Amino acid sequence: MHVVGSPVDTHASVLCFGDGRRLQPQGSSKRKDPVEDQPFPGLLRTKNLGLEELTDVLRAAVVDQKGPLVTLNKPQGLPVTGRPGELTLLSVLPQLSQALGLRHQELQVVRAPGKEASGLVLLSSCPQTASHLQKFFAHSRRTRKPTATYCAITDGIPEPSEGTIHVALKLERMDDIALDILEGVKRTLSHFRVMATGCGCALVQLQPLTVFPSQLSVHMALQLCPVLGDHTYAARVGTVLGQRFLLPAETTKPQRQVLDEALLRRLHLRPSQVAQMPLHLHLHRLLLPGTRSRDPPSEFLAPLPPYFSRTLQCLRLSQQ
Repeated sequence: MHVVGSPVDTHASVLCFGDGRRLQPQGSSKRKDPVEDQPFPGLLRTKNLGLEELTDVLRAAVVDQKGPLVTLNKPQGLPVTGRPGELTLLSVLPQLSQALGLRHQELQVVRAPGKEASGLVLLSSCPQTASHLQKFFAHSRRTRKPTATYCAITDGIPEPSEGTIHVALKLERMDDIALDILEGVKRTLSHFRVMATGCGCALVQLQPLTVFPSQLSVHMALQLCPVLGDHTYAARVGTVLGQRFLLPAETTKPQRQVLDEALLRRLHLRPSQVAQMPLHLHLHRLLLPGTRSRDPPSEFLAPLPPYFSRTLQCLRLSQQ
């Protein structure tokens, strides 16, 4: 693994992600108390939903619809693909296309975060447009120009506070779970920047420049700062006498994330509730090509999930 970094002022722009815009939570921002009755408000329970209910949820989550393009804010926990009969984003696209008035051509997925992450999904009802956008994203990766910006809350504060992570990974299976393993053959690359710190945690901006399953979660674990709600790769980070170290990937099985007592108190959580904590990884911003070749990129933003906003408030990461 190779990390190139430089120090930054983590208090200069607490919730401004490079573009100068502030992260906005879903719903009202005028909450008097960051602690709500539910420890993780706004979570999608797909087991309790049918196809029609999920269509309604995604229709309400649409961020923008122009011509053949539709962007929506995917809830955490919704898989993009799955086995036949499973409720997934792909399985609901025919119904969503009709609900959005696209009767002649069905929507297809151009870009989407994984199941455990939340945030922007890019859909297109035009195959030619979808192909054009895929070529744009591929060219951007080759030229190392980030088009996707994620925000994450990590258990621990990355050092240095800004840099680039280069590491080769490979995908292996352990107990029927596909895991990213170090010392692989696939080169992966991500930019990171700490935007705010508090209570031993950090709000981090992440920009992947390669495509690999769970890349950002793995990269943060390699920084010894796993993403909150990471119940797969956080197990690789061990602690002895307050010092963190990386456990061998080949022999470390996924398990529920373990948080210290002080952090649990700050989050108003019981130890038994940690297993239900969602991954705090959100695709906040996407850049798309302009209408003409000389036009600047178009920008799309997705509001934060309620549980993410609650955690920011509990950790005081949303305060200057």
